[in-house]
Amino acid sequence: MGHFRSFLDGIGFFFQGLRWVARYPRWWLFGLIPALIVFVLYAVGLYLLGTNALDLADWATPFADTWGEGAQTALHSLVGLAIFGAGLILSVVTFTAVTLILGEPFYEKLSEKVEETHGDVPTGHGLPLWRSILRSVKDSLITLGYVLLFTIPLFFLGFVPVIGQTVVPVLGALVSGFFLTVELTTLAMERRGMVRKSRFALLRGNKAPALGFGVLLFLLFLIPLVAVVAMPAAVAGAAIMVRTRLAPAGAFHPRV
Repeated sequence: MGHFRSFLDGIGFFFQGLRWVARYPRWWLFGLIPALIVFVLYAVGLYLLGTNALDLADWATPFADTWGEGAQTALHSLVGLAIFGAGLILSVVTFTAVTLILGEPFYEKLSEKVEETHGDVPTGHGLPLWRSILRSVKDSLITLGYVLLFTIPLFFLGFVPVIGQTVVPVLGALVSGFFLTVELTTLAMERRGMVRKSRFALLRGNKAPALGFGVLLFLLFLIPLVAVVAMPAAVAGAAIMVRTRLAPAGAFHPRV
């Protein structure tokens, strides 16, 4: 019951972030700018992937060239759907990382403002903008590597009858949700001097709220345009979660 309550607490932090941007609509609009730019780029990419999915499926299944027309069509449709599904999942997982990288100045300022409205803003661990962006790229690539480590096996398990339609989607949502939380809490944790290993360790020790927060966002981000609208609230909610649950005032995390 304790883990379930913590999971619900994680969900609640997103709604706290939503309330915050509702109180400060100017900051919500400010946070929409980078999310909207990335959304347009991703929408074009997914459109191109969708319109060429069957051609990619044909290229990926040369062994089926001697099959009957009906069998080929069924296989190409299945593989094409899987390719597009994989692209959609990858876009959801990477959307946050790419948006945070391109919108680093926007979301750093937004996250600071959230903390300012809750009290003192942690200082003394800031990096120059160019170093901060390079750090974001490096950390996001490492996080993406972890995501692929889990999602590639899940992709192939998706073809297994029953398991692929029941267990795999749930595991995929949990994995993707956890790493969404990893990305979104980076700004507030780095403000406290926490490097990647420390951040991962803290979130692994708080899996239930991290999953509650991230899984909700993963499901919301599957809905067109919701990712754009919800992104400022997600950043605000992550800052509140770090400040009040993961690394409350008084905790010291050295940069090592």
